[in-house]
Amino acid sequence: MYLTFPPPPQLAAHVRMFWVFEHDVPAGEPYVYRSMADGCAELIFHYKGVFSEPAGSGASHAAVVHAQSSHHRRFLTQESFGIFGAYLYPTALPHLFGLASPDFSNQMPDLASVLGHEGSLLEEQIMTAAGHEERVRLLSRFLSGRLRNKEEHPTVAHIALRHILQHKGQLNVEELAGHICLSTRQFERTFKTYCGFSPKLYTRIIRFQQALEAYGAKDMSLTAIGYACGYYDQSHFIREFRAFSGYHPREYFAGRPEGIEYRE
Repeated sequence: MYLTFPPPPQLAAHVRMFWVFEHDVPAGEPYVYRSMADGCAELIFHYKGVFSEPAGSGASHAAVVHAQSSHHRRFLTQESFGIFGAYLYPTALPHLFGLASPDFSNQMPDLASVLGHEGSLLEEQIMTAAGHEERVRLLSRFLSGRLRNKEEHPTVAHIALRHILQHKGQLNVEELAGHICLSTRQFERTFKTYCGFSPKLYTRIIRFQQALEAYGAKDMSLTAIGYACGYYDQSHFIREFRAFSGYHPREYFAGRPEGIEYRE
């Protein structure tokens, strides 16, 4: 089961959505989930079951901050699970939490190490909530509280980010800098400060994410998907897709990869 919930209006500039993913894992059949490159960050709460990362430290935490990422990771569980999360624009990390986006890119620290006692308290509230709607209310209230006494106005990074998403990553850095009325070097520096990656890498990730959305489109060939997402030829599409997902796109779109039930 995969569900999504819209954020309240006051959080729309920072939160794309809230989501829930639950899955029953049969005994003796380990479940593998692979996260892929993503231009957004997430707050993730495992309210049922736990995942470990075989290639990582092996440690697992019930609540984590999964920052925007440029590579894929593989997670494993032996039990049925329930996960609640908030899908955040990368600018939310510095704006709501005072975190330096470039330092946190590709990182996944536990929530308590980032927010201290406040993070531990939030984790406990989310874990013991009666249901999904209550979790959405609790996290919305927490994030809204962090907006207090902050001046809300569009920053260069916010404007550029929306422009990139609107054009599905099919822009070059010079076009973006011109749209913002900054020199290319100035724009690159500002964007990386607030979004964690250079604008060139970020547009590549968003273009890849757009390609993922074609999952289930049986009438589209790989060539058609690649062309629609701005790749100049199929080898370029395959190379980028492998770098960001770990899969050949043919394997992914045939429905054979690990842990994509939520896209069904």
